[in-house]
Amino acid sequence: MITIIDYEMGNVGSIANMLKYIGVESTIESDPDKIKNASKMLLPGVGSFDTAINKIKEKNLLEVLNEKALKEQVPVLGICLGMQLLTNGSEEGEERGLGWIPAKTIAFKDRIDSSLKIPHMGWNLVKKAQESSLTKEFELFDESRFYFVHSYFVEVEDEQNSILKTDYGVEFDSAIVKDNIFGAQFHPEKSHKFGMKLFENFARL
Repeated sequence: MITIIDYEMGNVGSIANMLKYIGVESTIESDPDKIKNASKMLLPGVGSFDTAINKIKEKNLLEVLNEKALKEQVPVLGICLGMQLLTNGSEEGEERGLGWIPAKTIAFKDRIDSSLKIPHMGWNLVKKAQESSLTKEFELFDESRFYFVHSYFVEVEDEQNSILKTDYGVEFDSAIVKDNIFGAQFHPEKSHKFGMKLFENFARL
């Protein structure tokens, strides 16, 4: 069972539908007391960094998320903005991130050629930076492609925390890891067979 964290800033319905399609049970929760029982957590996210962190705080979710991720060490997957929240902070705002993975979130603006549109939106290739349980059997595909929508990207402090890399004017970390905590910059729920495989791998952890 995967607990999808609902703090009003993620495509929770689309994610739940994708998980149901591949036969993975999930529940959508915003109640801290119910999240205490989670055996796996999925942290989605769409929107701005500061708003997301403040929503998590307003809903009294910060303590239980830290407890589950850092102390109980249940598997966690952050998606899109949810991955950026795992970092120390973002150039998009002033609030501190969750800080679960040593990394920073950086703007594409002024770092890529002006001919490239921002946000980075659409399908793009990923390449493995290291082997990971999250990307198991990706080699079955001729190439691995995922659907992205983002104006900021993640840069890890230590390459051992990078799983996947993607190029869009600059090479960035499109999937990251530290112990039980994973992040994916793309939207698996919009990425067809590639996203299904990633969700299947996460469900098996």
